[in-house]
Amino acid sequence: MLKHSLRWLTGLGAAGALVAASATPAVAAATIEPYFQDATLAVGAAATTRAVFLYADEPMVLTDVSVRYDYRSLSGTITVAPADGQECDAPEPGVLVCTEPGEVALTEMPPLGSGVYRNAAKQVRLGLTDDAQLGDSGDVVVSFQAAGGRRGSYTSQVRVGEAVDLAGGPYTTVSAKPGGKFTVPLAVANAGDTAVSGFVAVFDLAYAIRTKDRFSNCRYSDDHLVSCQFDEEIPVGTALVATLNLELGKDTYAPTNQSGHAQFMTTADFEDLTRVREAVGAQTATPGSGPKLTLTEVPGRLRQAAQTDVGPGNDHTGWIVKATGTNGTDLAAIGATLKGGVGAVVAATVGFRNNGPATLDKVNDDYEAATHSTVELPPGTTAVEVPDSCQLRPGTRTYQCASEMLLVAGRSYTVTFRLRIDKVVPNARGTVWVNAPCECPGGGSFEDDTKPANDRATIVVNAAQGGGGHDDGDGGDGDGGGGGGSLPITGTPTTLIAGIGVLLLVTGVAGYLFGRRRPTRLGA
Repeated sequence: MLKHSLRWLTGLGAAGALVAASATPAVAAATIEPYFQDATLAVGAAATTRAVFLYADEPMVLTDVSVRYDYRSLSGTITVAPADGQECDAPEPGVLVCTEPGEVALTEMPPLGSGVYRNAAKQVRLGLTDDAQLGDSGDVVVSFQAAGGRRGSYTSQVRVGEAVDLAGGPYTTVSAKPGGKFTVPLAVANAGDTAVSGFVAVFDLAYAIRTKDRFSNCRYSDDHLVSCQFDEEIPVGTALVATLNLELGKDTYAPTNQSGHAQFMTTADFEDLTRVREAVGAQTATPGSGPKLTLTEVPGRLRQAAQTDVGPGNDHTGWIVKATGTNGTDLAAIGATLKGGVGAVVAATVGFRNNGPATLDKVNDDYEAATHSTVELPPGTTAVEVPDSCQLRPGTRTYQCASEMLLVAGRSYTVTFRLRIDKVVPNARGTVWVNAPCECPGGGSFEDDTKPANDRATIVVNAAQGGGGHDDGDGGDGDGGGGGGSLPITGTPTTLIAGIGVLLLVTGVAGYLFGRRRPTRLGA
């Protein structure tokens, strides 16, 4: 995996990022869905490594796992060999069966509270035989089974193409103020021995980086550039360059360095990565309605064979945008006022609001929260349902909650605790504290809040009028000075962010994935 890696590649890998989106719509309760990415294999190139990813909508541990690769439709064309030192058998030509040596635990994927659980079986290597011919294609049916009758299958497409080598241009650095415009080069070269016929640039741009252009061969999410597809041929030894007109959002935190990358891939490799989006009914990002973005005017000619990039270590380019000036962030706590009798269960919706003027963007390779909050329960209450993003501090009545990685200016981020009133204590008070200290392995809290005086708010519980118990489903009135309406802590202003990243926009499933998050789990 590339060290520079686009945020949607780092940690997840290209296949993993796509699977996170593609497998999710098919997942049902206690069901496991496998995914095995399509592949275009190049004649004369090294074997390609692939892994089966297993997805579920609840955590589980699988035992006695075996994976069967049925490639009989490609028998004599491809080879499937074990990697990672795993034990495999070939019961018949065109079939490989591998067993996992230990347990396979499906754990929750980033971002926190995604409700999607994943793990990968050990890898195999896909290669070509000496009899493989350009244009050959077929299916690999991958199936798994595990103890307890758990099983599933996925059909992946494999084709034989020709080898090419796309290379990105050098990294560049520019500067702009929040709201300011700038330009960067989009440069790609053919570093191989075969002309490249058509390619795709997939962008990973920080949330702050926007564009007003709407090229017809590019796709967008709001003002964010997602991908561009080009028909141009790149002759051997030729480099093509275009200029991207970009700008920083007015809510960009400053001073900071905002990064952007583009990865180039052949049309076939892009198809391998995204074909499944149609199978799950996903919608793509929106194409532009303006003129085409062109790099150079190179006479093109159609090629019948698919192409695959066999030298992917150099297929990217990137930019550092220095956001100049000063533009900070004020996070203000949101509390709640609740009423109920003994035995009543009331909903406390608490959290914080980003009063701006800057968006706080902590999207990174480690999926660290932008900040942490603590919620101390009022006396006389017990939490019976707790948000997935919150954990009880041992020996206390205080829960520590991790935020999203992107906190957009003007948005509120709240979670809901369901509290049982065990004893009516007049004006029982708990506390919500945003930016609370946290010695967390995944990062601490935001320490540069411009108005720390409003970082705390109260949760007040009193007896209901008339003495009756009830469930205050709206969580009561906030009193933390955050103001405005609230959004779930899982809410996102665009489908561009929070760990899964840009590729999900290409597949069009990011919004669905974030919308799937289960809001609560049973607590003490």
